[in-house]
Amino acid sequence: MFALATAGSAMDMSASFKAYDVRGIVGESITAESCEAVGAAFVDVLGLRGQSIFCGGDMRPSSPAFTAAFAAGATKRGADVRDVGLISTDELYYACGAFDAAGAIFTASHNPAEYNGIKMAQAGAVPVSSETGLNEIRDLAQQYLTEGIPGDVSPGSIVAFDILNGYAEKLRSLVDLGSIRPLKVVVDAANGMAGLTVPAVLGDQILPALPLTVVPLYFELDGTFPNHPANPLDPDNLRDLQAAVVEHGADLGLAFDGDADRCFVVDEKGQPLTPSAITSLIAVREIARARTAGAAEPAVIHNLITSKAVPEFITAAGGRPVRTRVGHSFIKARMAAEGAVFGGEHSAHYYFRDFYNADTGMLAAMHVLAALGEQPVPLSELGREFEPYTASGEINSSVEGVASTVARVHASFESLGGVVVDQLDGLSISSETGDWWFNVRASNTEALLRLNVEGKDAATMQRVRDSVLELIRR
Repeated sequence: MFALATAGSAMDMSASFKAYDVRGIVGESITAESCEAVGAAFVDVLGLRGQSIFCGGDMRPSSPAFTAAFAAGATKRGADVRDVGLISTDELYYACGAFDAAGAIFTASHNPAEYNGIKMAQAGAVPVSSETGLNEIRDLAQQYLTEGIPGDVSPGSIVAFDILNGYAEKLRSLVDLGSIRPLKVVVDAANGMAGLTVPAVLGDQILPALPLTVVPLYFELDGTFPNHPANPLDPDNLRDLQAAVVEHGADLGLAFDGDADRCFVVDEKGQPLTPSAITSLIAVREIARARTAGAAEPAVIHNLITSKAVPEFITAAGGRPVRTRVGHSFIKARMAAEGAVFGGEHSAHYYFRDFYNADTGMLAAMHVLAALGEQPVPLSELGREFEPYTASGEINSSVEGVASTVARVHASFESLGGVVVDQLDGLSISSETGDWWFNVRASNTEALLRLNVEGKDAATMQRVRDSVLELIRR
């Protein structure tokens, strides 16, 4: 058991609260005591006294203790806690959407083992971000750490609650995989939560078997990540998957991050498909489905760092592309405002109207499996259709003086002439001819400047990339 937070804690909560979630080093910027204070503040800020909330965690060693501490704080302030145990982040979104209740998961996503954090959602899977209550939760939690958590209400209860079955059934209801051609798929769970969710959704543990042969890599839940980091955005972490796909003669490979809300795809040759290509592929499918149901021009959200091919494919399919800032809270808010059927980001977050406007890597993977299995060509050929341009991928640089560095890039390129400048999110500059574009923006979660470049061909991309990096790292 964990003692209730007592007065006098000197921890600075701002060290772990970010724009979209809480994330810190275990024992330093996130502790059981701070999690308990956050649980209490979560209930008070969102007005959840007397309501049921969900609480669970991923496979990190600290997650059970932090989950218990958060639940203690929440029940202290009068909420009833449904303890869902080991879950992925998109399982939390399922629970919050299906049961119209708020909730929290303890995870640090793709970060190393010494990290943990909290992702929070309101009822309906509406995100809790710095613009929708996260800062207020931080400030009240800081007060509770300093002064102690008030005990002036009737405490709530904690009950165990299983959501895995319902989650699997929900996803199976959204994409029909029962009639596709047989496929062999290698899945790298990276010792993360996909080791639990993939067998439930794509296997026969809960639901009838699918025409899939799943070759598992690192399905053992282990938050110390003994095989490789659970960050498939880093090409080094895809090498085992790429080798296994070729070795087993598989049709494709899937790689999930630690909390299994993102999915990366490699083809039968072991070559990665860009998240922009996956966004376009899924967008075309979802637009077709919506138009069949009578929608005139279904909206699809994409952030400003996805390939310029994404809005081109959306338009060609009869949809309406909607461009937005990077970040799940912006995407989800715009999804709701536009009634969009789908949304995609360059970071492999994929959002679905039929999944409470929330992101789920598993549903994205199912769309890829369906698209591949419904026709005879290999994924390398299918995927090539959706990658007409050459992208750099995200390049991170540590810099001193983010604002002055961005200003230097801005001034240098604007002086050349023939460019279009856009500052929706960071700095975006494109050529008037449409041959290239790039975006430079500060990370919302790390002390980095992020660069993304795209060109009409490899030589154009490399020329622009090198010019921008020289300015950034000068």
